[in-house]
Amino acid sequence: MGNNKERKVIIVDRSDDNPWWWLLNKGFGPSFLCISLFALLIRIVVSLHPYSGAGNPPKFGDFEAQRHWMEITINLPVKEWYRNSTANDLSYWGLDYPPLTAYQSYVHGILLKSFLPESVSLFASRGHESYLGKLLMRWTVLSSDILVFLPAVFYFILAYRANRPHRHPSDVAWLIAMILLNPCLIIIDHGHFQFNCISLGLTIGAVAAILSSRELVACALFTLALSHKQMSAYFAPAFFSHLLGRCLRRRNPILEVSKLAVVVMEHLLLSGGHICTQKIILLGVVLARLAPFERGIYEDYVANFWCTTSVLIKWKKLFNTPSLKLISLVATGLLVCLQCSADKGSKQ
Repeated sequence: MGNNKERKVIIVDRSDDNPWWWLLNKGFGPSFLCISLFALLIRIVVSLHPYSGAGNPPKFGDFEAQRHWMEITINLPVKEWYRNSTANDLSYWGLDYPPLTAYQSYVHGILLKSFLPESVSLFASRGHESYLGKLLMRWTVLSSDILVFLPAVFYFILAYRANRPHRHPSDVAWLIAMILLNPCLIIIDHGHFQFNCISLGLTIGAVAAILSSRELVACALFTLALSHKQMSAYFAPAFFSHLLGRCLRRRNPILEVSKLAVVVMEHLLLSGGHICTQKIILLGVVLARLAPFERGIYEDYVANFWCTTSVLIKWKKLFNTPSLKLISLVATGLLVCLQCSADKGSKQ
């Protein structure tokens, strides 16, 4: 018995017991590439299905809205993009997104004009729904995803891994999959011709820059996101409070805040300065288009707090638009203050 030797048993994790085995053992790069290719395949499959408004005059849905913006931006001078005129009837899908969206429409409009000029010809192209036209529109969305959203997610994952080096590789793989396979983004963008991938990609890049302690880069990216779609304003309180807090903890807080202010102003001028500096009055015109309160504080098909609670409380009947603007402003300010207080208490 004394000669018996203790035996060691080594258990090897088999690939068929772990669905992530192949990806995890190939490293981060192949994992991201494989999940990205699968995500792109899902986007293409979704784009093959019908979209809302197809063949339904007079406005034809979101497809016509995006196509019409391309038509307007490549056929009219910059100062006319946001103004009502005989050539630009704002009641027919008038531009109501920030200037960076207008420039994006201009670039995509040049692409459509190069391959199919009749799809963006002024007036004559309204309701254009040819097969090639729809295919080109699909490619504008897919190319935006590839050029903006995917690199931003890659940057974010790199920053996330650097800040959490001990995370299991499967956690990172799941995170990549959750971001790239978000069904809401895929359906809205690739099912209904939206470009949320650009503003969300810039926002994700800004978060990654913060994780990498690059506040100026984060400030620039988020300013561009805000200049592309005003829905990015939802994230503004979080970015503002976080970046301001970092500046106030530095040795020279006034200088640090000034740096951020300069970056914000530079990128606001870069994204919309050319439009607004055509005439000072255009600044008011653009702002009025971005916040069209004449339509009411909310629209009945928008999923927000006011729309949801209107099932029980008829806000539009109880209050006029100026009162609703004040109520929403106060409510938003109070909730932001409460959130900041909660975050401060959790850190103490």
